[in-house]
Amino acid sequence: MKKLDLSYLCGTLGSLCGFPVRLYEGNELVFKVDHSGLKYDPIQATQADLFALPDHIGTYITPRYYFYGVVHSGETRLIMGPTRQLPATGQQLRELAFMSNVPAEETDAFIQAMRSLAPMPLESLQQILCAMNYVINGEKLSLEDIALNEPAEKQIDPALQTAHNEQEVYEENHTTLAIEQTLMNMIRKGDTDALKAWIASAPAVHAGPMAHEHLRQYKNTFIVTTTLAARSAIRGGVDVEEALSASDLLIRNCEALQDVQSILRLQINMLLTYTEQVARLREGIQPTPLAIAVAAWTQRHLSEPVDTEKLANELHYSRPHLSRKFKEQTGMTLTDFILTKKSEEAARLLVYTDKSLIAISDYLGFSSQSHFAKVFKKYMGMTPTEYRMQ
Repeated sequence: MKKLDLSYLCGTLGSLCGFPVRLYEGNELVFKVDHSGLKYDPIQATQADLFALPDHIGTYITPRYYFYGVVHSGETRLIMGPTRQLPATGQQLRELAFMSNVPAEETDAFIQAMRSLAPMPLESLQQILCAMNYVINGEKLSLEDIALNEPAEKQIDPALQTAHNEQEVYEENHTTLAIEQTLMNMIRKGDTDALKAWIASAPAVHAGPMAHEHLRQYKNTFIVTTTLAARSAIRGGVDVEEALSASDLLIRNCEALQDVQSILRLQINMLLTYTEQVARLREGIQPTPLAIAVAAWTQRHLSEPVDTEKLANELHYSRPHLSRKFKEQTGMTLTDFILTKKSEEAARLLVYTDKSLIAISDYLGFSSQSHFAKVFKKYMGMTPTEYRMQ
């Protein structure tokens, strides 16, 4: 058989798909096609994870639900993506720019280029991977054979996993409705401690007859639970698009699983993820509808300078009325609340990333590094440098 021209194959594939396609030999990039005009490759944020995938064919799903596809043979590795089924929000793209080391002055151009990438359902990407794997490795696979991979930080706490796996989930009783209401209330309130305690001592549940085939029964239960959980998270203040995008992707992931234990692990991860999203919104405030709306808005605009006028307009209040009502309900001013959330996000980035102080300052919309340091010290009790060292 004539030796494959993989560069030609990647070039054709990139033009067809509408998102970047790369070819590596070992760790060296030898070919790339990208018609979007991306000056900074978003793969920087996930390259280490992509290179660490154990399977020779698989898909990788980032925390913000971008998909990458990987096929490799020996030292040769083909990586496609990122793509996404639904458009990302501005905040999600700014976060991606930050994690991809895009300079502040280039962020708007990066976002525009990212929005020009062609969207694609996960199954379509997997079909292409099957075709590429056949061409490169001569191996015929189906969608069920493709591994789904997620970041390590999204994996469930092993202790909770073990505790849950020891439970017999389906017994001959009908306690489903009461348990469903309990779980959905935990998600809506963002009560992660209660949810973890529940998981560790999960009662036996019988979901009722939904399918004759055993595995299909678990999948159907997962679909129903995820749909309800997404709605509960939305009621708790999570952005509608973000909650529904996650629900759609989780259901697709579940459909690709072929054993009950994997479905149960994914279900626990799903419940925890939605609950933690609500908890982050409600942290430090009385959970009134107005406070939750302000918290949700703040999360969506975390990378922008503080603009309470814009906030008031989007919530359909006059700024003075919103400020007064928010202070009455929470005891905090709008500005204090927003800057507290920015400081908390900065603290997380100082601990879990190696980004510079100026990069974090720019990402969070501060006018200067000195302004960032002053605000951070006010709300966190020490300078950013001291916090990182500690």
